[in-house]
Amino acid sequence: MLKTLLAAASGLAVVGAGAFWFITAPTRTAEAALPNHVADLANGERIFHAGGCASCHAAPGAKGEEKLKLGGGLALNTPFGVFNVPNISPDPQTGIGGWSTVDLVNAMMHGTSPEGANYYPSFPYTSYARMRVEDVIDLKAYLDTLPVVVNQVADHQLGFPFSVRRGVGLWKRLYLDPSPVVALPADASDAMRRGQYLVEGPGHCGECHTPRGPIGGLQTATWLAGAANPEGKGVIPNLTPHAEGLESWSESDIAYALESGFKPDYDSFGGSMVAVQENMALLPAEDRDAIAAYLAAIPPHPDAVSAEPGS
Repeated sequence: MLKTLLAAASGLAVVGAGAFWFITAPTRTAEAALPNHVADLANGERIFHAGGCASCHAAPGAKGEEKLKLGGGLALNTPFGVFNVPNISPDPQTGIGGWSTVDLVNAMMHGTSPEGANYYPSFPYTSYARMRVEDVIDLKAYLDTLPVVVNQVADHQLGFPFSVRRGVGLWKRLYLDPSPVVALPADASDAMRRGQYLVEGPGHCGECHTPRGPIGGLQTATWLAGAANPEGKGVIPNLTPHAEGLESWSESDIAYALESGFKPDYDSFGGSMVAVQENMALLPAEDRDAIAAYLAAIPPHPDAVSAEPGS
């Protein structure tokens, strides 16, 4: 009887391990499935600024041309551990110079490394999954033109169970969804739809402005309603057209703030939003207008989190 129970337990363990391995497997796009697209460097630069790539991958405090040196190394301190931002310069050894186009597509849209491992979602691929493949192809072509930076970034510093990278596959099953977050009306304008693409996709605004659950997934029922500040102090503000958010801002107010950094009350952006605004200022005016049109159209929510007194 004991032998039978042990055998059954062993069999269940094998089945369980096999099931875990199957459901946590990283997904990929095959190179043959990529569209026949000639890379557009100008659009690649536009997507680079929309995505704010320099904000994380350039040296902290970098200005001007230094922001194009994407050697990484920024340490992101989170409740799950320290994530070290990688080098995405064209260096073939310490950066992504050896990557193919499909490697970047899989990294950004599937959260899968060229070696076939799951990336941690400190890399906002749950937003990038909503991008057009053609835009990722253009971005890769543009990144390849940037300065080579030789910098071997340290590994992440994570404790168990977060150190088990394969387990991220379970998280991706829950939160990696390329479908739009907001259901726009059928008669939504082209500008509104472009704004949705920029905010929900390359701009990854929800990664900071939407609250997260206990295991780090975005709580999209309160999309863009504000969140705890990952840098520790205060909160990230509500971007919805609610009285506690941007209800009093006109679309032109939003667009102008993204261009200039000045709010309607003549205050200016602070914290990490400064770098975001500087990137947005480099976009064509129609993109800032589109973002404003989308933010004015999304469902209003009260603040999802409250600032603690004195924060």
